[in-house]
Amino acid sequence: MRYMIWLLRAVLFLILLGFAMKNDQPVVFHYFFGYEWKTSLILILFLFFAVGMSVGVLAVLGNIFRQRKEIAILKRELRLKNKLVSVANINLDIP
Repeated sequence: MRYMIWLLRAVLFLILLGFAMKNDQPVVFHYFFGYEWKTSLILILFLFFAVGMSVGVLAVLGNIFRQRKEIAILKRELRLKNKLVSVANINLDIP
């Protein structure tokens, strides 16, 4: 299975490398007020991909932290209930 994953990674890398090699044409990215940036197409595509990934991760972080907090609270409650059950079992065993 590990070899299959590495093979898939290698194939994906080669596909992306070929995509980058085919899209190396210079393009002009126009900003407001007459500013422009001249660079290759693949660099602009990568930049927008990275920005999109960052926005996606930031959108999910709030939910992840809320879930981690809830899990910590539930673990604390479970430990407390386990202690109460063990104390109750000890009290029942003593005549």
